[in-house]
Amino acid sequence: MTLANRITLLRVALIPLCIIFLLAGFYGLAAVIFLLLSFSDAIDGYIARKYNQVSELGKQLDPLADKILVLTVLIALTALGKAGPVAVMLILVREFVIASIRTAKVFAASPIAKWKTIIQMAAVFMCILSLPLSELVLWLAVILSYISGVAYLWQSPFFKQLKLS
Repeated sequence: MTLANRITLLRVALIPLCIIFLLAGFYGLAAVIFLLLSFSDAIDGYIARKYNQVSELGKQLDPLADKILVLTVLIALTALGKAGPVAVMLILVREFVIASIRTAKVFAASPIAKWKTIIQMAAVFMCILSLPLSELVLWLAVILSYISGVAYLWQSPFFKQLKLS
């Protein structure tokens, strides 16, 4: 297993720690852990590209780790009243739809999808700390989620079958 994939798996393994601190009310500590886990997404990608460790496992595992991180923390934030449930549900639906499409074909993340992930992670961080404009940034993440989701749908085999019908 490559170093990049190990970092990705470590990210997933540490998500419960972030959730525990968040639910226990240690928001500063939860925010730091979330930030470190978010940055590990960039680090594993950098290592994979720089050291030629890009793998099929990594292509599947990395976006899954991002989704698990963002979605579990968003659900916890909703339970704590720190994130709006409608925005969180919209993000959840988008992520499940795109994840199901990615089971048929792996797509490289588009620039808009990368920005979507960055904005989602920023929104989650801001919500953890109840920072001003956190709800606005969360809605920006919803909008970017759906823009990038439409792009994925457009490329998907499912959509291509619909166009032929």
